[in-house]
Amino acid sequence: MARTLPPVQAIRAEIDALFTEGRDLVEVIEHVARLGARLIIQTAVEAEVDAFLGRARYQRAATISADSSEETTVRPGHRNGHCPTTVKTTSGPITIARPKLRGTTKKFASRLFGTGVTRTHALETLVIASFVRGLSTRDVEGALADALGPEAALSKSTVSTICQAIVAEYDAWCRRDLAAVELDYLFLDASHFKMHDGQRAEPILAAWGITTEGKPVFVGLAAAGSESTDAWHDFLTDLTARGLRPPLLIISDGAPGLISAAEQVFARSLRQRCLVHRARNVLAKVSAGDQAEVKAAYWQIFDLAELGEDVKVGQQLVDWVQRRIDAFADMWAGRYPAAVKCLLTDRQSLTTYLRFPLEHHKRVRHSNFIERTFGETRRRVKVIGRFPGETSCVSLVWAVLDRASRGWRGFTMTSKGLRTLHDLRRALLHPPTQLHPTDDPALAPTTEAA
Repeated sequence: MARTLPPVQAIRAEIDALFTEGRDLVEVIEHVARLGARLIIQTAVEAEVDAFLGRARYQRAATISADSSEETTVRPGHRNGHCPTTVKTTSGPITIARPKLRGTTKKFASRLFGTGVTRTHALETLVIASFVRGLSTRDVEGALADALGPEAALSKSTVSTICQAIVAEYDAWCRRDLAAVELDYLFLDASHFKMHDGQRAEPILAAWGITTEGKPVFVGLAAAGSESTDAWHDFLTDLTARGLRPPLLIISDGAPGLISAAEQVFARSLRQRCLVHRARNVLAKVSAGDQAEVKAAYWQIFDLAELGEDVKVGQQLVDWVQRRIDAFADMWAGRYPAAVKCLLTDRQSLTTYLRFPLEHHKRVRHSNFIERTFGETRRRVKVIGRFPGETSCVSLVWAVLDRASRGWRGFTMTSKGLRTLHDLRRALLHPPTQLHPTDDPALAPTTEAA
């Protein structure tokens, strides 16, 4: 018979299961918020019981000498299951497994379930704390005190125990070795959050990719003061310093600092500009009455349906789509010159994906997937208004993306596609060394006798 999981482990299992069920991400994040609140409160109340009994779950009480005059924190008694208790939060009511004890000489009274437990806005901070893998002990202690009242505040040792467990996981992820990660595709994006008091929203830089085996991997995350070249360069350099090798293709928006840094750090990699971002840029310069028509014409540029099933990726396909860009420009230049100029700027980067396997095109021509996950993170942040600091901000974003990445779909790898990727890898990243003519007499130019 299977052993029943302790409540904290059961909640963690529920959170992990959400991202393996193929459900809509918006719905998933809503459930994660509630489960996050349950997780932090359940962890805290279990820690209270540990402190009350003087031992952890499944740990036997130490033998106490009858004539010992030393004070001890070990109390008689044992856990005797749980009973459900409902707590109201701004994410809705949640049910906590409240521990029951038997055989104790003193009644156990949890300070978490005091009169202030329905102060739900501070409990929403606890939802964030369940994701945050970097809040200080004082931050969490303060959040608990605000939520439950000073009379119900947990001890510093209990808060410290909770924080140390979640900080370790995040820190290990930030320092992990990336030498074993070999990417075909690297997606780069940033999203802005308010994380410093009195300051404007600042970016969180993110990187995720698709490995040579077609599997998704969350690569890196870091806070920055801006999206400058220096900020992106430092971010990417840190990844390479930990062993990340150059990808075949980098997919990003048109942020100048990002593009410049990517071209410096991964000089041999190709670059694809996000078609969705470029479409928004173009349509922003078009009158509302014509936007639907211009939008349809824009996406028609990249529609390969008329080529049938005999589409061959490579330079010829790139040239064919570039001619379509010229046709679009000829059609709309007279009416919307600014929109056409926007399209033609950095136009070669719009068609780089056409060199890659056909079955990957719809997913490597834009960076919208990670942007959508960022959007869900921002939506959850609105409940709080501003993060208590940089560490909590980047940790929340990491936790959401880390959980979400476990449910990301990989790429289909066909034999034809693998050959295409192999040829690109050999040409871009491992080009054959060309011998100087004088190094090999067989390659030296010959001169016919007069």
